[in-house]
Amino acid sequence: RHGNIALVVPDVANPYYPPLIRAAQQQADLSDYCVFLGNSDENPEKEDNLLQRFSGQVEGLVLVSSRLQEERIRKHSEHCPLVLVNRELQGIPRVLIDSGTGMRQAVQHLAALGHREIAYISGHPQSWSNKQRKVAIGKTAEELGLKVSQVSAGQPNYEAGKKSARGLLATNATAAIAFNDIVAHGVIAGLSEQGRSIPEDMSIIGCDDALGVFNNPSLTTVRCGCAEAGRLAVSVLLEILESQAVFEARYVLEINLVVRSTTTDCTKLETREERGHGYPSQWKRM
Repeated sequence: RHGNIALVVPDVANPYYPPLIRAAQQQADLSDYCVFLGNSDENPEKEDNLLQRFSGQVEGLVLVSSRLQEERIRKHSEHCPLVLVNRELQGIPRVLIDSGTGMRQAVQHLAALGHREIAYISGHPQSWSNKQRKVAIGKTAEELGLKVSQVSAGQPNYEAGKKSARGLLATNATAAIAFNDIVAHGVIAGLSEQGRSIPEDMSIIGCDDALGVFNNPSLTTVRCGCAEAGRLAVSVLLEILESQAVFEARYVLEINLVVRSTTTDCTKLETREERGHGYPSQWKRM
């Protein structure tokens, strides 16, 4: 018995992950396990190498938002007990954060404020959460008669969000939902450089509630139970190690929208246009 487990995350610098890492560590401590932390830098090849290096040193693995192809994940699970967080693979124990519910609430919130065209600032194309959020936004928007544009940030970080602001301005959207809070933070900074104010000129919603209260104005965002996901994933893994049997486990954690100061009534945009603020045509409601 090594008494070690490994926790691999895509980006340790992302403010979303420290609460998850801490909760995982605390849960492991209760059973006298040590946690080895791996950072894949959103790179599937690096993630694969990390898992191979960990394989002889740990008794189990927790993969958070894995970027690996399904085949590689299943291959690693054959050699070492493995639990996934935010990745849906049947037959492998997993803890899922139902961000689709939060995205639906976000779109409904914007619709209630009068927005008819919105944009989704997407994250990493291989991210399970990104796909889930994109589908939920598109489906809810269709049900409510809203038009959705997609602007790709690519990497879910501040700089990518900042660069995506120009793409956002090229749409007719009056509101945007970002893949996560750090992307939303970058979008707000990028819009500010273009002379736009939030929420007067554009409503913005983030996801994860990692930076929401630290923004100025404070960010409307979808709050995710990241700490609970870390605690539960380690708990499931330790149960597998104790029983020495891998079992089918699928836990879904619900989340909710937290309304703060970066969303506002769309009709205020029209009022500002009428007052001669000279917004370009793409800012007008259609």
